[in-house]
Amino acid sequence: MIYRKFQDIQLSGLGLGMMRLPVLNGNDGEVDEAAAAEMIDYAYKNGINYFDTAWGYHDGNSELTAGKYLSRYPRESYYLTTKFPGYDVSNMDKVEEIFEKQLEKCQTEYFDFYLFHNVYEGNINEYLDPKYGILEYLLKQKENGRIRHLGFSAHGSAEVIKRFLDAYGKHMEFCQLQINYMDWHFQKAQEKVEILQKAGIPIWVMEPLRGGKLAKASEEMSAALQSMRPNETVPGWAFRFLQSIPGVTMVLSGMSDMEQLKANIATYETDEPLSKEEFDTLVKYADEETRKGGLPCTACHYCTSHCPKKLPIPDLIALYNEHKLTGGGFIAPMAVASMPQEKRPASCVGCRSCEQVCPQQIKISEMMGEFSSMIGM
Repeated sequence: MIYRKFQDIQLSGLGLGMMRLPVLNGNDGEVDEAAAAEMIDYAYKNGINYFDTAWGYHDGNSELTAGKYLSRYPRESYYLTTKFPGYDVSNMDKVEEIFEKQLEKCQTEYFDFYLFHNVYEGNINEYLDPKYGILEYLLKQKENGRIRHLGFSAHGSAEVIKRFLDAYGKHMEFCQLQINYMDWHFQKAQEKVEILQKAGIPIWVMEPLRGGKLAKASEEMSAALQSMRPNETVPGWAFRFLQSIPGVTMVLSGMSDMEQLKANIATYETDEPLSKEEFDTLVKYADEETRKGGLPCTACHYCTSHCPKKLPIPDLIALYNEHKLTGGGFIAPMAVASMPQEKRPASCVGCRSCEQVCPQQIKISEMMGEFSSMIGM
């Protein structure tokens, strides 16, 4: 296992994300404890020392599983992370209640790392509202030794991340982002990474394989990658991509079976960042794939000037593409839900004025209807 220096400690380059533990009967809320315990034990004994859980994972049972099985080991021998669930704004006034319950569930007296969970357009105002006292409370827990390191995760835009850092940046020791070669341009991960690099904030990575979608590649892409690195696996390329980005300290993978765990640990036995040519080739293939899967919007904004409802059409097309490419997921519905109701796809009146000026000849009104049906907004 390779290790990365973070302040005065050494973290395993690969962390065990506990969002996709093995489950019983296909029920996400019913963790297969025997299988999960076996995976945690294997990870611990094979060099992983960072374990990441959260209040909402597995309907609240991930923290319980973490507490039950990590407590078998000396507390100082591993690093435990959880998060304040501000993705649900109804939790904003419950920070003390939730934090105390998390300590109990995880059977610990302190958290090594604690995050503001999922800073995005729909909760940034509440996170920054002093009436909830969230930052004040968490800093107090840090002062008392119950939080060792404080950070945040984000699925929001670059603008949201900048706003959060402008307000709380001096207190943030790390930031967790969705970064992978497909999202380097598609989700503007590169832009977000550059913000953190400029701020000098260490980067934690989530979704390195985009929920498993990057564990496979097309025949053409596989052949091209193999010609450059004959012994590298397709998932291995995704991890080597992340090993190539300055500032990346922790890569979390939500592994759901022993085969995945063993393969990823094997990859992290070595640090083999990509050359510029390899990096650019990987991103080129990713960009080609995302273009195939979505509408060819270039965000020229001709459409918005002709929309009687003043809808943010390029933004909605980008979210539509995300939802189509992912085959569902929570990012697009979450982002649309944060928009005013009159700016959502359901508000499109189908006048087709936008289509008359679209250089790409996108059937925007049809997209709006389909998108609205897909996400119910």
